[in-house]
Amino acid sequence: MAQRHKQMFYIFAGPLMRANGAFYRAVLAPRGDEVVRVQLGPGQKNYLPGWINVDANTFTGKCDVWADLRNPLPFRDGTVDAFYSHHVIEHLPDLRAHFDDMFRCLKPGGVFRVGGPNGDMAMRKFVEGDAAWFIDFPDRRDSLGGRFENFIFCRREHLTILTYSWLEELATTAGFIDVRACRPGGETSYPSQFTPEVLAKEPEPTPDCPHTLIVEARKPA
Repeated sequence: MAQRHKQMFYIFAGPLMRANGAFYRAVLAPRGDEVVRVQLGPGQKNYLPGWINVDANTFTGKCDVWADLRNPLPFRDGTVDAFYSHHVIEHLPDLRAHFDDMFRCLKPGGVFRVGGPNGDMAMRKFVEGDAAWFIDFPDRRDSLGGRFENFIFCRREHLTILTYSWLEELATTAGFIDVRACRPGGETSYPSQFTPEVLAKEPEPTPDCPHTLIVEARKPA
């Protein structure tokens, strides 16, 4: 969908999503008596059965809760066991508020796993002059600088550059502990939550120089 069409969608659907998220949180959201795992932003292909999938896209994607992730998350305090999102947070305008809200919703000992464009590796490959590392998405670019810009900003869809130190700061400031980076698709500190079915959603064309930065952390017990 073109950026201008997305902007129009959020202008008209935004109030409805805010109201729906507030209704879900007040009436339908789990109360934490059972295991509650939440995926934020499954999009078109990454729906996870057995998880509560939250997304604004109900047209070409599949979700369980229709809500705008720029708003407070539609869950009660201390009721979620795990949050998972893959290539979502770089689209959000206020990451500090988002991490604070994940902390609010998680149970003591609850965990998150987030992934997005690997700014650390992109800068390394730019300095090395390795244009081949950069992918031709969303546009084909020939120059090293153009390919770097294409990867980082994605037609201005991405609102920030994700680096490990930045995500670590956001997590620790929110109150999380045991913050660590993980290899996409195969490494996790919480295998009971982030099972092989979840990790399979993280294909990586260059495992030794990953395009996706994955970070996990937990809320103190």
